[in-house]
Amino acid sequence: MQNPIPSLFRIPELKQKILFTLLALLIYRVGAHITAPGVDVNALRAMVGQLQGTLFGVYDMFVGGALSRATVFALGIMPYISASIMFQLLAAVFPAIEKMQKEGEEGRKKLTQWTRYATVGLAFIQAIGYATFLRGIEGAVHMSPGVFTISTALVLTTGAIFVMWLGEQITERGIGNGASLLIFFSIIEGFPGAIGRTFEALTTDVINVFQLIGLGAVMVAIVAAVVAMTMASRKIPVQIPRKVMGRGRIREGQKSFIPLRINSAGVMPIIFAQSLIIIPGTVAQFANIDLLRPVADALQPGNWIYSILYGGLILFFTYFYTAIIFNPVDLAENLKKQGAFVPGVKPGARTAEYIDRVLTRVTLPGAIYLALIALLPFWIFDLFNIQGLFFFGGTSLLIVVGVGLDTVQQVQQHMLLRHYEGFMKKGRVRFRGRQRYM
Repeated sequence: MQNPIPSLFRIPELKQKILFTLLALLIYRVGAHITAPGVDVNALRAMVGQLQGTLFGVYDMFVGGALSRATVFALGIMPYISASIMFQLLAAVFPAIEKMQKEGEEGRKKLTQWTRYATVGLAFIQAIGYATFLRGIEGAVHMSPGVFTISTALVLTTGAIFVMWLGEQITERGIGNGASLLIFFSIIEGFPGAIGRTFEALTTDVINVFQLIGLGAVMVAIVAAVVAMTMASRKIPVQIPRKVMGRGRIREGQKSFIPLRINSAGVMPIIFAQSLIIIPGTVAQFANIDLLRPVADALQPGNWIYSILYGGLILFFTYFYTAIIFNPVDLAENLKKQGAFVPGVKPGARTAEYIDRVLTRVTLPGAIYLALIALLPFWIFDLFNIQGLFFFGGTSLLIVVGVGLDTVQQVQQHMLLRHYEGFMKKGRVRFRGRQRYM
């Protein structure tokens, strides 16, 4: 099989997009290592280890450790992601937002502008909260409290706005979805260090060679299963009838399908469930509330209570989020307007009921799969006794695989389009040559 990587840089447009994306990601990662003014990173680093398993630790994973280093990009792309999810959820409650989503390009532009304003507000609130947190760490701040809070809020909010702009530029001028790629590279930045810690544990006899080989085999199998489930879908057949277009033109009937993904909700159910289940531990850690200590201890990863509650929350949020992002009624109405129909099902309400029934059945294995992916790392780490040695969480794995597959598909589409345009150009030249000698 021919190596496709060299051919990527033979296409000028694709080469320019890839280089622009890499440059933007480099700028993002450099900014994620520039410390904000007035912060002593050494004092902050001493406390970071105590915050793993809290909301702080989850947020820090999505920004590539920038939060634990108190950098100018400490908030990362997360305020923008939060604002986007907020409007997505509000669309199910407020008809005005839902109508805006359906108004085409003009409505999407207005909604994007609202999302940007919400991002600025969320970033400013989070920056003030983070500045207050830093002030509570002994020796971490070298400014007066008022000046430090204001300066940190302005610096971090500006950083979040710049990261949002950077993500939009990647989406418009680069390859892939900008926001997703920023999170993708933030996560994989921690992989080399984790692999180094694993081999260090091997050299110090914390784990043996057989454990390492077994772990590697299990990880490869899990990644393969995640790739398969990410691409898996249930195809609903759709028939588009023959139609007379006018002046004797006839559009032939076509057969197509509606792909219902096994995992329509993506990684969001795990994020929602994880954010909810670690609230008691986070509150107990920061507020020092003794009443929450037993609850926080019971909800530590590895406990059977944690596994049951975590899995149940993932099942619930999978159905909840799928119901928000996928509307069978709108889909049935669009099919009816186009004259398309599902064979054996009446158009309109019956089609909506049929799609909803199929989606409900398909979502169940997807929800179980998400729960297993989220819980498997904890069981594997207990089995191989390698807690804290290797970074391999369900959330990060789903994001890395999903974003990686989406980016590869976009690159393949660019290459296919280029190949098609070249084929059509050659065809036109040959046609003109034949005309010339006729």
